[in-house]
Amino acid sequence: MPPHQPLMVCGFNMPVNMKQCSQIALAYFEQLKESRDGWEVCAQALAKGIYGDDHVKFFCFQVLEHQIKFRHGSLTGAQQQLIRETLMKWLQLQLMGGQPEKPFIKNKAAQVLALTFVREYLTIWPKFFFDLLSLVGLNPHGLDIYLRTLMAVDAEVVDRDILHSPEETRRNTLIKDHMRESCIPALVESWYQILQTYQRSHSELTCQCLEVVGAYVSWIDLNLIANDRFVNLLLSHMSVEELREEACDCLFEIINKGMDPVDKTKLVESLSQVLQSAGFFNVEQEEDVDFLAKFSRLVNGMGQALVLSWTKLTKSGDVKVATETLQALEAKVPLLLQLLVHEDDDISANIVGFCYDYLHVLKQLPLLTDQQKNNAEAIMLAVMKKLTYDDEYNFENEGEDEAMFVEYRKQLKMLLDRLAQVSPELVLESVRRVFTSTMQGWQTARFMEVEVAIRLFYMLGEALPASHGAHFTGDGSKASALQDMMRTLISSGVSEYRHTSVTLEFFETVVRYDKFFIVEPQHIPSILMAFLDHRGLRHSSPKVRSRVAYLFSRFIKTLHKHMNSYIEDILSRIQDLLELAPPENGFQALLSSDDQLFMFETAGVLIVNGESPADRKQALMRSLLTPLLEAFRLLLNKLTQEGDEDRQTALADCLSHAVGFASRTSKAFSNKQTVKLCGCSEVYLDCLQTFLPALSCPVQRGALRSAVRSFLHRMIICLEEEVLPFIPAASEHMLKDCEPKDLQEFIPLISQITAKFKSQVSPFLQQIFMPLVLAIFEVLSQPAEDNDQTAALEKQMLRRSYFSFIQTIASSGMNEVMANQGAENIERVLFTIIQGAVDFPDPIAQKTCFIILSRLVELWGGKDGLVGFPDFIYKHIVPACFLAPLKTTFDLSDAQTVLALSECTLTLKMIHLRRVSNGPIGLYLSPQKSICSLQELCQVLQQPDTKVVKNYMKVFQTNKTFNP
Repeated sequence: MPPHQPLMVCGFNMPVNMKQCSQIALAYFEQLKESRDGWEVCAQALAKGIYGDDHVKFFCFQVLEHQIKFRHGSLTGAQQQLIRETLMKWLQLQLMGGQPEKPFIKNKAAQVLALTFVREYLTIWPKFFFDLLSLVGLNPHGLDIYLRTLMAVDAEVVDRDILHSPEETRRNTLIKDHMRESCIPALVESWYQILQTYQRSHSELTCQCLEVVGAYVSWIDLNLIANDRFVNLLLSHMSVEELREEACDCLFEIINKGMDPVDKTKLVESLSQVLQSAGFFNVEQEEDVDFLAKFSRLVNGMGQALVLSWTKLTKSGDVKVATETLQALEAKVPLLLQLLVHEDDDISANIVGFCYDYLHVLKQLPLLTDQQKNNAEAIMLAVMKKLTYDDEYNFENEGEDEAMFVEYRKQLKMLLDRLAQVSPELVLESVRRVFTSTMQGWQTARFMEVEVAIRLFYMLGEALPASHGAHFTGDGSKASALQDMMRTLISSGVSEYRHTSVTLEFFETVVRYDKFFIVEPQHIPSILMAFLDHRGLRHSSPKVRSRVAYLFSRFIKTLHKHMNSYIEDILSRIQDLLELAPPENGFQALLSSDDQLFMFETAGVLIVNGESPADRKQALMRSLLTPLLEAFRLLLNKLTQEGDEDRQTALADCLSHAVGFASRTSKAFSNKQTVKLCGCSEVYLDCLQTFLPALSCPVQRGALRSAVRSFLHRMIICLEEEVLPFIPAASEHMLKDCEPKDLQEFIPLISQITAKFKSQVSPFLQQIFMPLVLAIFEVLSQPAEDNDQTAALEKQMLRRSYFSFIQTIASSGMNEVMANQGAENIERVLFTIIQGAVDFPDPIAQKTCFIILSRLVELWGGKDGLVGFPDFIYKHIVPACFLAPLKTTFDLSDAQTVLALSECTLTLKMIHLRRVSNGPIGLYLSPQKSICSLQELCQVLQQPDTKVVKNYMKVFQTNKTFNP
C-alpha cells in the first residue's frame, strides 16, 4: 500500500449501517497493521492532522503502536526516524491552541511515545525528554501530553504490578539508571515549574503533575523532592480544594520512600508541624470526607514511618533518638483517635495500620505510662464503637457495602487482639462492662447495641486464647468473668431478641464457649430448648436455621457425654427435620439438604455416644434410618419409570441425599464406639442392600454411582470384613459403560479395599484386575480434540489413578494379583508403567511409576522372581531410569520433578541391590555415554547413603547426552 493512499474509512464516504461500518473499519486497520508499509499511511495522517474523526486518529495510533511493539527492530534507520518525526509533529499540532484531543486519544498517544522511549532511549534517542520539554515549554496542551507520557513510561518501566521478563527487567534497570544520571533533575525542575505556574489556573494539569511526582519519587533521589522548596509548594496545595487530595497522595508517596530513620523522623515531623499549624489536625471541622479519606491515609503513612524509625533506632541501640521518635509518635495519637472514630468507615479503616503498629510498640515497652494506658483505653473504646452496625446495613440482601463493612470489622478484630496482648485486663474489663450493661436492658436497646455487646464477648475467645477452648479453668479472674458473662447471656432472655444478627451472635457465642456447660451443666436444658425451638432450628429466617443446624452439631459433639438424659427427647423433637423431602410435594422444607446432613450427623452422635445398651442403640439407629430406606426404595422405583429428564434429575438428587444422610450418621462411630460394638452392623448392611440396586439404574447413573460409591467408602471403614460380600456385585455394576470420571472415582475405592483387606480380597482382585485395566486402556485410547483441555485433564487424572492403583497392589505385597494375569497381560501392564515413567510429562505420575518399578524389582528381581523379569529390568527399567531425566520436560526447578528423580534414583539403587550378583548395571548399558564412566556409576550405586546417588543423578540430569 503506497504511503500517499488516503485512508478510506466508514463515516467518510460509505453510507452503511454502524455495525457494517465498524466491521469494515476494523478489517481495514487490521490490514494496515499487517502490511509492510501501511503504518506509513497512518504516520502521515497523524503528522499532518488530516482527519478530524476521533476513531480514525485512535486507529492510526494503534497501527503505529503495533509497529513499534512488534517490528521496531526490523525497521530501517529512516523508518525509525519517521516514527520519531511523526510523534513530534503530532505533538506540535497540539500546541497550536485548537480544540484539545479527547482523553482516550491523548492516552494512546502517550502509550506510543512511551513505547518509543523504551525502545530507543538507551541507543538512538537519549534526549527524548529534553526534546519533549523543549518542544512543549509551558504550553498546557503540550504539558498534558508530556505528563501522560511520563505516567505511561512509569507503567512500562517501573510499575511493579506489571510482570516483566528477566530481559525487560534488566533493560528497565538500565533505563532508570541512565535517567537518574542524565535527565531526572531536569524532569523534577519541570514538575516544580508546572506545579508553581498552574496551581491556580489549571487544577487538572496540576493534579496530573502531582500524580507523576508520587509515581517517580519511589526510585529517584529523594533530596530532589524532599527539600524546603518542593515540600512547601506541595503543602501550599493542601490549601487548594481542587488539589489537596492529589497533594495528600503525593506527600504519602514521599513519606513512604525508604530512607535513614533519623532523616525520616525529621521529614515527618517537619511535615506534621506545617499541617498542624495550618489546622489540618482539627478533623471534626472538616466536612469533605473524600479529602479526609486521603488525609487519613497520609497520617497513617506518617505514623507507620515513625514506628519503623523507632524500631530501627531501638535495634541499633540509639536510645536518645529512639526516645525522641517515640515522643513524636505519641504526639500523633490524638489525631489517630479522631480519625479512628470518624463516622465514615473508609476514613477509619485507613488509619488502622498505624493504630495496629502503635499497639505493637506499646506491647514491646517494659512499662506503660499513664498516658499510654489512656491511649490504649481510648483505642479500645473506639474499636467497640466502630464495630457497631449502622441502620443502613442490609441483612436480607448483603451487597458490596455490607461486604466492605465485614472486612472492616476483621481489621477492628485485629486491633482488639493486639490490645489484648498489650493489656488483657483492659480488654476483659471493657467488654464485661459493655456486655453487662447492655444485657440488663436488652429489651429496650437497639439491635446493633445488643449485637455488638454479644459480639465483643464472642471475640474475647480469640483475643484471650485458651488451650482447646478451656476458658473456664486456669486463670481464676478471667474464668470467673467469662462464667459470669455466660450465665448472663443464657439467663437474660436475650435469645428472644427479634433480629437475625442478635440471634446468630447468641448461638455463635454459646458454641464458642460450649465448655461452660461442662462446668455448669444445669444450663444445658434451657440452651437445648433455644436450639430446638423458634429461636433456633425453627426460626423464621432460613439463614438462621441453616447456621444453627451446623452450630447444634458442634454443640452436641462437644457435650455428647452430658446428653444421655436428653437423647430420646432431642431425637423426637428433630424427627420432622430428618425427613427426606420428596421432589414432588412442593412444600418448602425448613432445612436444606446440606443442613440436614448436620442434623443426621448430630442424631448419629447422640445415639452412638449414649449410655444405652447395644440393642437400644440399634433400635434408635434403625428408627432413624428406616424412613430413609423406605423412601429410597419408593423413589428408585419411580425413577426407573420416569421419562421426563428434569423429573429424573430431581429424583436422582433426592436419592443421592438419602444415601448421603445415611453415610453422614456413620461419622459418629469411632475406634472406641465401633458399629459392631454398638450393635448397628445389621442396620448398615440393610442400607447397603437397599442402596446397591441404584447402581444398575439405567438413568442418572453418574449421580447415583457417585453417592453409592461414597457410601461404600464409609462402610469399608465402619463395617470392615462385613462389607466384602457386597464388593464384587457393586464393582461389576460400576464398571459397566464407564466414563473417564466414573473410572477415576472407582479406582480409589478398589485401592482402599486393597490396602485395608490385602490377602482377603486377593481372589477378587485377580478376577477384576484385567477387566478394570482394560476399561482404563479403552478410555485412555479414545481420541480427543487437540484443544479440549477438559478431556486432556480427565485423561491425565485417570492415568494417575491407574498408576496409583498399581502402586497400591504392589505396596500391599500382593504380587500374585499381577503375577497370575498371564505373561501377555503382565507385559502389557509393565510397558504402561515404563511409558508413564518416561513418556508423559507428568512428574506426579512419573514418581508413582518409579515407586512401582522399584517395588516390582524388590518383589520379582531375585532368583525366585517372575520368569523373564530380570531381562525386563535390564532392557527397559534401567534405560527408563536414564531416559526420563533426559527429557526436555524433566524440569528440576519443579518440586514434583525433584521427587520423581528421587524415586528414579531409588529404583536404580534397588536394581543394584537385587541384581548385583549378575554383574553391575553398567554392563547392560550402551557404551555411548559421555557423562561419566560406567565404573563410576557402579561405584556410586554401591554407596550406602542414597543422597550420594541422588546428587549424582542430579548432575547427570544437567548433562543430557546419554544414549542407552
